[in-house]
Amino acid sequence: MSSLLNIGLTGLNASQAYLNTTSHNIANAATPGYHRQSVTQQARDPQFFGGAFFGTGTQITGVKRAYSELLETQVLGADNRRAEYAAYNRFISQVDNVLADSDTGLTPALNEFFGALQSVSSNPTNVAARQALISSGETLVARFQTLDARIGEIAQGVETDMASTMVSINGYAGAIAELNQRIAVSQATGVGNAANDLLDQRDQAIAELNKLVKVNAVPQRDGSLSIFIGSGQALVLGNNAKQLSMGDTLDENGRPMVMISGPNGTQTPLAESLISGGALGGLLAVRRDGMETAQRSLGLIAATLATAFNEQHRLGIDLDGELGQAFFRLGQARVEPADSGVDVQIDPSALAALTGSDYEIRNDAGNYSITDIGTGETRPLAVDGSGNASFAGLNFSGLGGVGAGERVFVYPTRYAAAGIGIAVNDPRDVAAAAPALASVAGTNTGSLQVQSLLFTDAGDRVPGSVLGLPDLRYRFDGGTNQLVLDPAVAGWTASLAYSPATDAGGKVFQVSGPGGLTLELKLSGVPAANDAITLADNADGIADNRNAALLGALQTDKLMFGAGSADRPTATLNNAYAQLVARIGSKTREVQAGERTQDSLLAQATAARDSVSGVNLDEEAANLVRFQQTYQAAGRVMSVAQRLFDEMLAIGR
Repeated sequence: MSSLLNIGLTGLNASQAYLNTTSHNIANAATPGYHRQSVTQQARDPQFFGGAFFGTGTQITGVKRAYSELLETQVLGADNRRAEYAAYNRFISQVDNVLADSDTGLTPALNEFFGALQSVSSNPTNVAARQALISSGETLVARFQTLDARIGEIAQGVETDMASTMVSINGYAGAIAELNQRIAVSQATGVGNAANDLLDQRDQAIAELNKLVKVNAVPQRDGSLSIFIGSGQALVLGNNAKQLSMGDTLDENGRPMVMISGPNGTQTPLAESLISGGALGGLLAVRRDGMETAQRSLGLIAATLATAFNEQHRLGIDLDGELGQAFFRLGQARVEPADSGVDVQIDPSALAALTGSDYEIRNDAGNYSITDIGTGETRPLAVDGSGNASFAGLNFSGLGGVGAGERVFVYPTRYAAAGIGIAVNDPRDVAAAAPALASVAGTNTGSLQVQSLLFTDAGDRVPGSVLGLPDLRYRFDGGTNQLVLDPAVAGWTASLAYSPATDAGGKVFQVSGPGGLTLELKLSGVPAANDAITLADNADGIADNRNAALLGALQTDKLMFGAGSADRPTATLNNAYAQLVARIGSKTREVQAGERTQDSLLAQATAARDSVSGVNLDEEAANLVRFQQTYQAAGRVMSVAQRLFDEMLAIGR
């Protein structure tokens, strides 16, 4: 009778275990990260009696989780990418909205400015039109500054979000380290079996951490998990967790660096290449590829506009007959360290060679090199004995102060949009007129014509001064096929070779004078002997609009994107801005599509995982009924054993 009673008791205990586990599943059906648990049991060892083996009941061997490492990995991977795209999209879409807006973007302000310039060209003596040009210029520079400031605000929001994300990462890392210790203790006291609920809690903490940064978990012998983030940086080892933070140190791009500190509190910089995936990876990527790209491109447009416009404006004369001054004000390029003594200037003659890149210049024992920080491409830099060098539309000076083994970081155009301003305040200072006139003599008998006369270089003339061009009379000598300066003027080009047979369709000459003063003269036609042209000062030509027309042509001139060459510009100012808007817009669409794709993949992976490890309430309800019946049946066995035992006692009495 005792064996029957014991068998019933083991069945009762097993049913109780099943009922407890089923109830636990039902209670945690909505608990994040919970995995369905099930009881494992086996028959107890039989006893040999009366020539046969008789069973002795059942025993519980454990409670296991419904866990598939493959499915969990798929969920983590999809969720990690989704979180990365979501973080990227949250900020790149803001930049896209700022740049592409038809009212607040740069294009309307550019068009308004050049429209005002057209009004000056149509009526160069109208002071009101000149004032409107200055006002439109102020609107344009304000638009540059506003766009740059807005991008800066978004970038600051990225860094604020990064700091908040790191706080969350640190919290999850600490929780995982603590759970590692608790699981190791439970495994030691549970004969190698860790508590399933602790494992669920740790897996859930890892899943939440994985949303913030890419995670790789490596199991250890004691049941703990070592957590590595990104490309292999250790974050949690056993019960020790490291901490991430935003440091005060700036990297080569001028950005606050990510710092990691161990248990001793020592902080060391963490390369961004070691961090990928999750919200933090997305934030780092959008800061690098979105904010900085937009800021550099906008600065490049501002620097190109200001430099090209100023150069042409200096080649005109204002209402007082004086050479034009700079119309736009452009701040100095940023150099780090600021006390390096290195100066950077844009070369107006190589404007199309500008790339908008940031550079690192290094002196390795007298061998200078320059590295594009964005692409990592390094090239030798030829530095002369005075410490000067030229590269990609930039003129460097003071490089001799960069000691051996030292380096400087140069940001030529990144902050140009923030520093641009208007340098002209008086409408009379708008240099709309050309400083020189060309005319053919009334006594000419041939068909010699002046196609154009451009002032291309003021040489050592100081802006704001009168040009003072002397009258230059060139007479055609049919015997030598030359236009000869007659009378000769000291320092000026003495003759111009012109063959009527080959040059009648048009020929361009460079006429130069003292101090580097240069005029570009284009002639056509067939001159007769002694036909003459005269070049003269245009100091009284206040109604002249030729320089205003040349300034207006800058709107449609290709000035930018010469692929490092000054001779192959491929884009106008509007084209360059349109490319920036298209690039940011394309990236925004790409990220949004990626986020939608990952949402779908995550839903599929989650459904596959939940089909294995999720709690099905209908199934659990059925189990409750089933295990209730087994419990009642086991109790019935014990009741029968008790009745049989009572019958035997009654017989004995």
